[in-house]
Amino acid sequence: MALELRPNCELCDKDLPPAAADARICTYECTFCADCVETRLHNVCPNCGGGFEKRPIRPQTARRAGVSLTHQPASTKRRAVKYAADEIEAFAEAHRDTPPDER
Repeated sequence: MALELRPNCELCDKDLPPAAADARICTYECTFCADCVETRLHNVCPNCGGGFEKRPIRPQTARRAGVSLTHQPASTKRRAVKYAADEIEAFAEAHRDTPPDER
């Protein structure tokens, strides 16, 4: 199963197309822009508490048969966090000083 390429930052709703260099994901594929991850979330996923990594860019052209953005297209379902801004801030503050591998 291919990584779900979500189309937007789940916090600020910025568009994050498949080739976005500033897309960040957690282990559950929650997707946020680099600015939100760095300045508002402090590398703490508001959904699971994990850290973020740069989302890989799926090849547009199939260099191997059946393996490309054409064959596994990006999702068009936009998502938003279900927590209020103050809840997200408190959650990030409580966990930001614990490295992701220790959370």
